[in-house]
Amino acid sequence: MIGSELLADDQRTHGITVDPAPAATASRRWVLHIDMDAFFASVEQLTRPTLRGRPVLVGGMGGRGVVAGASYEARVYGARSAMPMHMARRLVGGSAVVVLPRGAVYSELSGQVFEALRSRIPVLETLSFDEAFGEPAELAGATAERVLEFCEELRALVRERTGLVASVGAGTGKQLAKIASGLAKPDGVRVVSPLEQHAMLAALPVRSLWGIGPVAESRLRTLGIETVGALAALPESEAASLLGGSIGVALHRLARGIDDRPVAERAEAKQISAETTYETDIVNLAQLRPAIEAMAAAAHRRLITDGRAARTVVLKLKRTDMSVVTRSSTLPYATEDLGTLTAAAQRSAIDPAELGAIRLVGVSFAGLSEIRQESLFPELDRVVETDEAVSDEPTLGLAAGPDPVVPPATRSYTTQTWYPGLDVEHREFGHGWVQGAGHGVVTVRFETRSTGAGPARTFAAGDPDLSSADPMGSLR
Repeated sequence: MIGSELLADDQRTHGITVDPAPAATASRRWVLHIDMDAFFASVEQLTRPTLRGRPVLVGGMGGRGVVAGASYEARVYGARSAMPMHMARRLVGGSAVVVLPRGAVYSELSGQVFEALRSRIPVLETLSFDEAFGEPAELAGATAERVLEFCEELRALVRERTGLVASVGAGTGKQLAKIASGLAKPDGVRVVSPLEQHAMLAALPVRSLWGIGPVAESRLRTLGIETVGALAALPESEAASLLGGSIGVALHRLARGIDDRPVAERAEAKQISAETTYETDIVNLAQLRPAIEAMAAAAHRRLITDGRAARTVVLKLKRTDMSVVTRSSTLPYATEDLGTLTAAAQRSAIDPAELGAIRLVGVSFAGLSEIRQESLFPELDRVVETDEAVSDEPTLGLAAGPDPVVPPATRSYTTQTWYPGLDVEHREFGHGWVQGAGHGVVTVRFETRSTGAGPARTFAAGDPDLSSADPMGSLR
């Protein structure tokens, strides 16, 4: 009897309604939503063990910086993703640890997570770096108790393969699964059985439904419709009238717990891009050229990971009044050659003296193809014709001379030699990351995923044994 009571307590903890007849909790389909907990910050804490248990903010460090990820220790203070970094730092206080994003590391660990998941769920609908839907065939017709076991097995597998924590929600459709994973966080499982789904949905704010934004929410609220249950109680025709045709009908069905949308692999990306907002405005071509080069290189790294070649290069420039100007260049063939793609982006550059001060620079590659064709004259494709040219000879790249000063970026690019969060390598002590720098010295914490918290050592900024390193070294 005592064992049965303990089992019932455990099931309530994980969101299962206990029923005398387990078959009553069965469903013909179970959709899972797997969501990694505080993914970016958790990766930083995994690969930099000193940060475990500390309030970590991932994002830009400048005045225009935005939080890309916050650890749960930082969220306790009210910090969250998409918040201005200066606001998050003020909320967390002096204990905040701010690091720049390391896209390559996140991408690698994301791939490891999805590889682990696919060993149990062959078809995954990935939504981002850190979340995906799955509909395991073996759970068709299963009880909620069996689904709970499967989800815990899945979480244990991800933890074993990657060292990261996932929360999992399960329900009879995508809507319920995503709501459930949110309720499961952090580090948990929430299974919504058919017996409880209508009561749970009815009590939620109407904004919880996919497709209900601020405008639709305001419209419904003026009519006294504030919960999902109130929306479900409307006649379908009235919901369609309020929210618009097919959309209104679809939202009404979701409010009633009807969600037959399939789980399917997402189509390949149609474009690959990288962009950065700068702390201070870019006001001349001498600053713009290296910024374009940096963004082209960042996008190129993603292109190589994707495994395709690009034919169209798009340059995006956002002015200080927030207006956006884009210019594109289409090559006669698809290529993955960095020099060719960078030159195409540079040819689209507009002098800020004519366009106005620029706060954001982005480069996108489109026209993606698995078919590559080499140019007969690659050196000509890499030519950048600039107004600053002082020679009639072809220019293979930028003009020589002193490096222009580019404003520091708020996210993924900086011109500093040493800055907090930079991955470094020391000839004697191995891989580490910069904890602080200034006044001619740099302090480095030597540690990786497998070492545990490592020692900190201080060096002269010009120490020949210390150099910047590939962030992937932190995964050792």
